[in-house]
Amino acid sequence: MELNWIKTFLTAAECNHFRKTAELLYISQPTVTIHIKQLEKELGVLLFQREGKKVKLTEEGRRYLKHARNLMEVYESGMADLQTHSQGYTTKLSIAISPLIADTILPYVLKKYLDKHPEVEITVKIIESEEIEKAVLKEEVDIGISCLQSYHSELESILLYQDKVILVAPHDGRDFESAFPLDEEEILTSNYLLTHNHPGYWDRLSKTVKLFYPSIRMMKVSQVHITKRFIVEGLGVSYLPTSTVRRELLEGRLLQVDSHSFTLPEANTYAIMKYNHDLQKEFLKFLSNYRL
Repeated sequence: MELNWIKTFLTAAECNHFRKTAELLYISQPTVTIHIKQLEKELGVLLFQREGKKVKLTEEGRRYLKHARNLMEVYESGMADLQTHSQGYTTKLSIAISPLIADTILPYVLKKYLDKHPEVEITVKIIESEEIEKAVLKEEVDIGISCLQSYHSELESILLYQDKVILVAPHDGRDFESAFPLDEEEILTSNYLLTHNHPGYWDRLSKTVKLFYPSIRMMKVSQVHITKRFIVEGLGVSYLPTSTVRRELLEGRLLQVDSHSFTLPEANTYAIMKYNHDLQKEFLKFLSNYRL
C-alpha cells in the first residue's frame, strides 16, 4: 500500500469527484482512477460508487475513511517531527494568547526567549480569552496566556500581572505645556464610551460609569486594536489597560485623562496550564522578568 493511494482516496472522499481530485493533487484523472483501484484491490472492497460524473463513498469506504485519516496523520506527524529535529529543535512549546495580550510587548518577550532557548520550537495560537481554558483542557496548547482566570479543577491558574486601567482620549491638538488638563466629566459626557474590549472588567465598570454619568452614550467594540484606532480618529474614549496603550501615549496619539469619580479596576493576566512541567516552569519564570 502506498501513501499516494491514501492521499488520493482522502481527497476524492472530500470532493466526491475524480476530476476535481486530479486538479487538487496536480495529477491526471486516469492516475486518480488507478490509485483508487489499486487501493480497492489491496483492501478487497469497493470504496466508491459512481453517480453520473460524481462518486460517492460506499459503506465500506465510509468505514475505511477514519483509518485512512489516522494513517495520514501518523505519517505527517512523523515527517514534521523529523523536520523539527533536522532544524535543531529538540523541544516544542505551544502557547495560546489572547489578542489583547498579544498587542503588548509580548512579541518582544517571545523573541528574547527564543534567543536564549533556540532549541525550543514555539507555536502561537491567538485565541479569545473565553476559549483559552478549553484549548488548554483539551491539550491543544501547553500554556494559555489569558485575561480571564480559570476555575476548572483540572487546570492551574497563575496570576502573572496586574495592569492599571486608565481613561484614554484622543489627542486634542493642543501644546502639552499650554493646554489645560482634560476634564473627566466633559470627556465622558461629550464622547461615546467604547466598551467591552477587555473580557475581565467591563461588565462591572460599565454599570459603575452609568451610576455616575447616567446620560453617557456607550458603544461596544470587542477588540482593543480597533478601539485604539477609533479613539485616534475621534470616535470615542475608553478605559484600557496601560500596557496596551503605552506606545500611543508616548507618541502623543492618545492622552490619559485623570479619573477621580470612582476607583478604576485592574486588568489581570493569567497563565493557565494543565501540566506544570519543567518547560512550562522555565517559560513562566522567563516571562516574569518582563512587564507586559
